[in-house]
Amino acid sequence: MLKMTHLAKVYRTEVVETYALRDLSLNVREGEFVAVTGPSGSGKTTFLNVAGLLETPTGGQYHLDGEDVSKLGDDARSRIRNEKIGFIFQAFNLIPDLNVFDNIDVPLRYRRMNGAERKKRIGEALERVGLSARARHYPAELSGGQQQRVAIARALAGTPRLLLADEPTGNLDTQMARGVMELLEGIHRDGATIVMVTHDPELAVRAQRNVHIIDGQVVDLTEEPRFHGVHAEARQASA
Repeated sequence: MLKMTHLAKVYRTEVVETYALRDLSLNVREGEFVAVTGPSGSGKTTFLNVAGLLETPTGGQYHLDGEDVSKLGDDARSRIRNEKIGFIFQAFNLIPDLNVFDNIDVPLRYRRMNGAERKKRIGEALERVGLSARARHYPAELSGGQQQRVAIARALAGTPRLLLADEPTGNLDTQMARGVMELLEGIHRDGATIVMVTHDPELAVRAQRNVHIIDGQVVDLTEEPRFHGVHAEARQASA
């Protein structure tokens, strides 16, 4: 699904080189739920930006869904992002002047999807996150937890192959964070591949596998993931 091999990301100025990622290798299998942890400045955000094709690596290889995406141009990366990757951000990144329905609709329009299909997907996504009754509300009329659920619905409507979550509960109180995490766990049980960056160890242990990054390198990696639910049943059946 996601395979990074000896990946590097270097930011250069006239006087200094800063290695955000160095010799990072990671394999995320289809259907896994992986938590990425590490101290501030360790390279977690850069890792997520490269994984989401928002930035290109300086060196190494990145295969997504079997395709080498390491050196693709802007147009190709944009197409793959829109078709295969869903993003959930800590700051929600909703457009304040658009209601819930239209916020979810925007990325679907970029895919030139017809109106009937977009409406169907938006309705299903809002039902999945429990916000069908809020479709015509604006972000300012929603709680933080509800805004994050809209962001999740926006990602789900595109039926992504990979869901990337950047501190998805960082701006939420404990109760709201618990609800969002339970929603992500449910999405994972339905078969989604999720990579979540978090600073919260209590959330990290709820993922199948925890990858720890320090100074741009993976330093702690559980090689054999713990399978739950449908994934455990599938693995036992194939054994």
